Amino acid sequence: MTDDLLKQLAFIREIDKLKYIVRKTKLFNSNRNENDAEHSWHLSLMALVLAGHANQPVDLLKVIKMLLIHDIVEIDAGDTFIYDTQKSHDNTAEERAAANRIFGLLPDEQASDLIAVWEEFEAGQTADAKFARAMDRLEPLLQNSSNNGGTWAEFDVRYDAVYAKKKIIQKGSDTIWQYAEQLLNENVEKGILKK
Repeated sequence: MTDDLLKQLAFIREIDKLKYIVRKTKLFNSNRNENDAEHSWHLSLMALVLAGHANQPVDLLKVIKMLLIHDIVEIDAGDTFIYDTQKSHDNTAEERAAANRIFGLLPDEQASDLIAVWEEFEAGQTADAKFARAMDRLEPLLQNSSNNGGTWAEFDVRYDAVYAKKKIIQKGSDTIWQYAEQLLNENVEKGILKK
């Protein structure tokens, strides 16, 4: 067995822990909380299906790579609720240390590649990252809409906070943002999301 294979298998074993990181958001029409692995899988399929709506052409393989790995750092850093008012949801030193440790299990070239992809997603500046981040913000919106407000109701999250976090969708897709904005307004009209 090669050293590279052993490193790759160690990484594969480590990332199984992503299945145990529970998010605040619940599955569609469900009371069960989603885990990070389910979230990453769902976003990847969403990107595959919705890529034609991106504002700019995207490298779909790279977008899917971003979506599959973007939350791996939460194995060490934990999941920070997007509407948490105590802890910043932005990239933290904890997440950087986690990226270095977890991706560092891989052979150097693969580790460098995945860290670069993770950094690109976090920076959110490229067309690929903008679209990937749009998917990351769209999925919980769809989930909460299907769950009579879901985490918005559970944590008394108001329209302004949701709107501010979801507006990032527009950077990746004007078309999907139009839909998302309409969905937010429908939730307000139904009394699900409070202004």
